[in-house]
Amino acid sequence: MVSLVPSLTESVAASDLLVGATDWCSHPADLDVERVRGTKNPDVDKVVALRPDLVLANAEENRAEDLEALRQAGVAVWVTSPRTVPEALVSLARMLDACGLDKPAWLTTSEEQWAVPWSGPRRTAVVPIWRRPWMAIGSGTFTGDVLARLGIDNVLADHEERYPKVELDALPPYQLVVLPDEPYAFSPTDGPECFSVPSRCVSGRHLTWYGPSLAEARDVLLAQLSDVDS
Repeated sequence: MVSLVPSLTESVAASDLLVGATDWCSHPADLDVERVRGTKNPDVDKVVALRPDLVLANAEENRAEDLEALRQAGVAVWVTSPRTVPEALVSLARMLDACGLDKPAWLTTSEEQWAVPWSGPRRTAVVPIWRRPWMAIGSGTFTGDVLARLGIDNVLADHEERYPKVELDALPPYQLVVLPDEPYAFSPTDGPECFSVPSRCVSGRHLTWYGPSLAEARDVLLAQLSDVDS
């Protein structure tokens, strides 16, 4: 099996099935498999040469032409496309079952953690994912759903684009800024200075990945967001 998605790589890494992954697949840290370049530019010939029974992919992270090239070469491709936490949990269960793997403890824990409904106050936020140019989370995203389940409402949730370019002075009113450390590496010294409302830097892996990180993401993100003034 070859994975072209970091979160899916982490999801199956504990098995002995994985033979290849992208250069961006950073978890687990000791992953020792063939690297096949990036999510947007995988070495299709190298993937095919590994003779995988299955390639794990994502409709958003991977290019359709690369996945089609793999299929044309006779490689089976499993494509995920969750836009909500429940969709992600169901998708992961189906994928692991298709790989012949038993349901892992982290998936059961994730289901239990994310079944807890939010009951506290709600806040509005903008969620940048890039600068120069500024881009933010828009409509229909997994990230937006994660935050919504933590009491954070994305002010661009109704935008016609999923990841729109934005002008900061043209944004609707919001109470806080959520700054993940990926894909752009926002940090306390790179990002917050551009906004007049409270900003919080959070783990991009816990905010945007769906896989084993979901088992701890709720607690991690709540802790990172908890001391923002409403």
